[in-house]
Amino acid sequence: MKLIYVRFCFLCLAFFSLKNSGQETLPIYTDYLSDNVYLVHPSAAGIGNSSKLRLTARQQWAGIADAPALQTLSFHTKFGEYSNAGYGFVLFNDKNGFHSQKGLQGTYAYHLPLSDGRMFEQLSFGLAFTYVQNQSDQTTFQGDPSVAQIVQSTSYYNADFSVAYHRGGLSSYFTVKNLLLTAKNNLNVQEPLDLRNYIFSAGYYYGVDNFVQLEPSIMVQFRESTGQRIADFNIKAYKTISQTQFWAALSYRRSFDSNTIENSQFISPIIGVNYNNFMFSYTYTNQMNDVVLTSSGFHQITLGLNLWTREQRGAACPNINAAFGGF
Repeated sequence: MKLIYVRFCFLCLAFFSLKNSGQETLPIYTDYLSDNVYLVHPSAAGIGNSSKLRLTARQQWAGIADAPALQTLSFHTKFGEYSNAGYGFVLFNDKNGFHSQKGLQGTYAYHLPLSDGRMFEQLSFGLAFTYVQNQSDQTTFQGDPSVAQIVQSTSYYNADFSVAYHRGGLSSYFTVKNLLLTAKNNLNVQEPLDLRNYIFSAGYYYGVDNFVQLEPSIMVQFRESTGQRIADFNIKAYKTISQTQFWAALSYRRSFDSNTIENSQFISPIIGVNYNNFMFSYTYTNQMNDVVLTSSGFHQITLGLNLWTREQRGAACPNINAAFGGF
């Protein structure tokens, strides 16, 4: 126990002593409802009973040229079958019109078991560092002499710190994203950017012996610089037939802001299936504001593969125990 405490103190000391530059990193959508919690919370790295590989592709405003698009590839696992430490990485490509950013995130997590009984209980800590390259393609601004016909690029670093607590069907996470506050605007290096974002999420999985299992959850975000608050209200249902698990989720996102332009609302139905060690899901997001750019909505596909499944770790939520075996 003393060794664990020393390791954790060293982890915190190493993190908070860092000074570097950073900007906004990975956008936060509803990926976490497709068994991809790690994209939002670094403390989820290696948290389950299997290693997880996930690939996502998201397209916004279908049919509109240069609309925002995002692709991510993530993987996380434990260092060994009996290790309490985990690691993971995320590769992402985020494009919006003439601007794009590509990034690599690496994560270290430590999981502290709190119970050896039939009910799973665990406290987890995660630390992630991200490298991002920003690019602005101004060659598309044809005919404007005030804009240099060049491709500008810059890079920066950022970091996230995360804590998680699980007990039985309860799952909870708290993450501070974009901790490094010395970020600079890539178009104006004299303008500092404060992009710190506090995220809390919690859910409860129940009904193991019922015909259908349910998992209501909530996620709340608070952006420090603007004071913007965003809340997700979710419900997810599971049904297993033979070796196949079908599931569906419904998410409602609301932004609470005095600025009516930012006071947006989104609803996202999600359907998915787990077969053996494979996972597939489709997400459709519809913006519910009175004034929208297009009614075509946002579309996302997630493909997943569970690898090297270990023994189930007592009664716990699906984020801990994979539905079926892996390679």
